[in-house]
Amino acid sequence: MAPRPNWKGFLKLSLVSCSVALYPATSTSQRVRFNIINRETGHRIRNEVVDAESGEPVNPEDRVKGYEVEKGQYILIEEDELDNVALESTHTIDIDEFVPMSEVDRIFLDESYYLVPQDEVAQEAFAVIREAMRKEDLAGLARVVVYRRERLLLLRPRGKGLLATTLRYKNEVREEANYFDDIPDIKVPADMLKLAAHILETKKTKFDPSKFEDRYEMALLDLIKAKRAGKKPVSVAEPKPSNVINLMDALRRSAQSERHRPAASRKPAARRKRPTAKRKVRKAS
Repeated sequence: MAPRPNWKGFLKLSLVSCSVALYPATSTSQRVRFNIINRETGHRIRNEVVDAESGEPVNPEDRVKGYEVEKGQYILIEEDELDNVALESTHTIDIDEFVPMSEVDRIFLDESYYLVPQDEVAQEAFAVIREAMRKEDLAGLARVVVYRRERLLLLRPRGKGLLATTLRYKNEVREEANYFDDIPDIKVPADMLKLAAHILETKKTKFDPSKFEDRYEMALLDLIKAKRAGKKPVSVAEPKPSNVINLMDALRRSAQSERHRPAASRKPAARRKRPTAKRKVRKAS
């Protein structure tokens, strides 16, 4: 069954527009999920919405959103009033600007969606916008209303479609100075830096998401399987790393251990050229 789009509307670049749809690019539906159970009866627990003062349950038709203007005083906002907050981005993704992707600070990147054309009429206009962005190596900046909230969008060509990534607003990103300013300036000795760089080089590889697996998810499934079979769950005691006392010694031992790792788990070393026949043999003294 094809996934349902989160949003339908139009993609617009100046006077060019086409009908498009946004689909979530990621999913967490495969994660292990738990219900809350009454230990005594074995029944599921149902959460009820109750009045904070009286403790009485509140029926769905009596629930309404409220904005607190003063302590205990709320302005009530009806659902139809929220629906009537009219913004152009409610139904249109209007690309305002284009920026080089290299200038986008990745801390602002949030959720990703696939943006696809909705019908045959939209195909050509969509392809023109996509290929122009690809040719110029630029990302588009736009706005869209998703779940009643206007979000900034970063649009990039991806295959035959566009990848739309919501961006965090400036006030949603915490100032790094509040966390980094107390870190002292340390001049790293050249020999330590060289050893650390060597360790990084031995671990260098290509980014391959297919190698990643959710180990916590797998451990949860093993736990469930063991309990279902009436077996005692396996307990793994993981050693905690401690602060390094002799950093240089730790770096040397790390480099040594990487050198002796099995070949299958290590990046293949560059093949050395064999000495040619013309090379003179060094005489023994």
